[in-house]
Amino acid sequence: MPETPLTASRAEIAVAACSDLFRGQGEILASPAGIIPTLGVRLAVLTHAPTLLLSDGESTIYGDVPPLDAKSEFSAGYLPYRELFELIAAGKRHVVMGGAQIDREGNHNFSAIGDHFQPHRQLLGSRAAATNTINHATSYWFPRQSKRSFVQDVDFVAGVGNRRAQAAGPTAARFHHLHRVITNLGVYDFNGPGGTMALRSLHPGVSLHEVQEATGFELHLPNTIDTTRLPDEQELELIREVLDPARRREQEVSP
Repeated sequence: MPETPLTASRAEIAVAACSDLFRGQGEILASPAGIIPTLGVRLAVLTHAPTLLLSDGESTIYGDVPPLDAKSEFSAGYLPYRELFELIAAGKRHVVMGGAQIDREGNHNFSAIGDHFQPHRQLLGSRAAATNTINHATSYWFPRQSKRSFVQDVDFVAGVGNRRAQAAGPTAARFHHLHRVITNLGVYDFNGPGGTMALRSLHPGVSLHEVQEATGFELHLPNTIDTTRLPDEQELELIREVLDPARRREQEVSP
């Protein structure tokens, strides 16, 4: 039986949700981390956001939209680190970061689990998470939402949450913008009381009970809970035939 929009996989729904992160954002640099966010950004460029800038993460702006794991065949420009930092400082970037933990206020951790001086597990380190979160739009991608990832308090703050940014004053808060969090279960934003995390939509087939069982803090719930949209036929064709014919998306989010 051929696949149709009605049989879109959870991974494909997540790709479309990541694509929607960039609606109406204009000519900015999109910097995704992970298979699903990368597919989402490239899908956005091929559909509703053709002016987004894509890069190889090193020094080159893409002049095309390559499939996952393929090299770009055309360069649209040179982007050395000094110019990347200028884009960051000007707010002309939207990054989708992964992470080990996130809490109700949007504090994010991919540095270490446990005490920072004697961690149970050493991760990536803080890297540029704080710089990203106080300078431009930041979204997060968690392929396996659980109480280990959606925690009451992160073990170490790498990405800055809403209350911390406000407490740091105008310099930190002026450009601070936590946009969305997307997981294998749903889509979240920070429109809860005091800028706390709120459920925006449940992916098709996911129950509110599943989300609550996979969340380690009080999640703000809207009066009406939406269902994450299905990708349309054009988007599914692009995902399946153009961007990811090897179906690597299903490795990151199981069917």
